[in-house]
Amino acid sequence: MLIGIALLPLGWAASTAVYQLYQSSVVSAVANDWKSWALPAGFLIWVVVFFILPRPARTYVLGHELTHALWAILMGGRVGKMKVGKEGGHVELSKTNFVITLAPYFFPFYTVLVIAAYYLVGLAADMEPYRAWWLGAVGLTWSFHVTFTINMLTQRQPDVREHGRVFSYAVIYIMNVLVIGLWMVLIGAPRFVTFGELLRSEAITAYNISWQWMMLAWTWVAKLWESRA
Repeated sequence: MLIGIALLPLGWAASTAVYQLYQSSVVSAVANDWKSWALPAGFLIWVVVFFILPRPARTYVLGHELTHALWAILMGGRVGKMKVGKEGGHVELSKTNFVITLAPYFFPFYTVLVIAAYYLVGLAADMEPYRAWWLGAVGLTWSFHVTFTINMLTQRQPDVREHGRVFSYAVIYIMNVLVIGLWMVLIGAPRFVTFGELLRSEAITAYNISWQWMMLAWTWVAKLWESRA
């Protein structure tokens, strides 16, 4: 819980950095490239589908469990049996940690597949004519991730309870905000260096302000204790 509380200023810093990134150059970049509008269009299309049509729960659960498995493999673990159903799923792993446990809530599995497929095919063919369709698919699959993640977090998730709600929600929020910044870099003019500098600057500011407030609170408590002594 204490680590989760310590991450809260970082969450504020990440949010501020992404907002500044948006204000600085993404708006003009999107306005100058009509194809970039395909991403928010795809995002909104899925939001409508999510609330109107039957939800493909089994597809989400499959991606959820595959994400657990993928991150376990990346961290040197082994994957065993997997069970997938509409009501939930399970995958046997030889190791686990908070990243493996929380990965499905911040790692958009199907979006990553769409991006990887685009660049892999791009090694052998010119994909620029299909860029708008690709961005639309990125937006749609990312919206799939966001809507299902929010829906799942409104329920009692064992993944969240395993590492504590404060810590888990802080990690999930920060990682999803960073993903938003990543999309802005991919479709707009900003560079990774710019985003990194903004994030570093805002993190330093956020933690400095947090420290000042902590010192003020400590001084106030100390004075209150002395007055009652």
